Amino acid sequence: MTAMQVVNWLPRTELPFAAPSRPELLEAPEPLVETPMMAPTPAAKAVAEPVARPTERVKVEVPRPTPSVARPASKPVEDAEETSVVAKTPPVPPPRFALQLLRAGRCLLLVELPTGSAFQTRDPAYLLLKDMLRAAGLPDSPQIVGEPVRWPLLTRGTMDQGPEAARDFVQGFLSARLEDAPCVCLWLIGLPAVRFAGEADAESYNRELQVEGLGSVWALPGLELLMEEPQRKADVWQAMRRLMARWKESNE
Repeated sequence: MTAMQVVNWLPRTELPFAAPSRPELLEAPEPLVETPMMAPTPAAKAVAEPVARPTERVKVEVPRPTPSVARPASKPVEDAEETSVVAKTPPVPPPRFALQLLRAGRCLLLVELPTGSAFQTRDPAYLLLKDMLRAAGLPDSPQIVGEPVRWPLLTRGTMDQGPEAARDFVQGFLSARLEDAPCVCLWLIGLPAVRFAGEADAESYNRELQVEGLGSVWALPGLELLMEEPQRKADVWQAMRRLMARWKESNE
């Protein structure tokens, strides 16, 4: 029986002359019921499985710069920079011109020298000036008064030779000549003469102006401009006719 791996053997019928069977051996064993294995629920799985927690990053405090209390001091620095920029602005270059003072009868003429040199008897500009004097009824051989006024005065040095200094110099020169010999009308011929003696510009050509310290002045285009643009001579003639009586009465 052991060789056949039979532990208990019960006969189907009662055997003659056999020992009585034990009652517990006659009880049929209860069938084994296999319980199906259930899949673990998500909650159970959550309990069963350890939850992987994210690694906590260590917070590092980065020191931030504290705003300086002395920040308003940047304004004076900016002002200093602006001041330095203004200080570096190049000065206005001095004007350049040459003027000759002439006398014709009771009139003085401050004339721009077109070439910068003194008039020569055969210069086209001088011949035109003689024609203008004859048309005005004045002597056509004007007298030269002093040396030409040239600006700038100095080629070097620190003296102010800007436009205002040039105006003061020219007006002072004329005032001194007028004290020596007064005139009834001062002709300003050419833009430099109009600008620095009459304190006017090209818009004042052919007009009579009143200048403090110089009296009545007549602004005229330059001789070279009249030669380049002959149509301007008509405007000069019209203005001359309005002023001619002044120096003619003086001559009489």
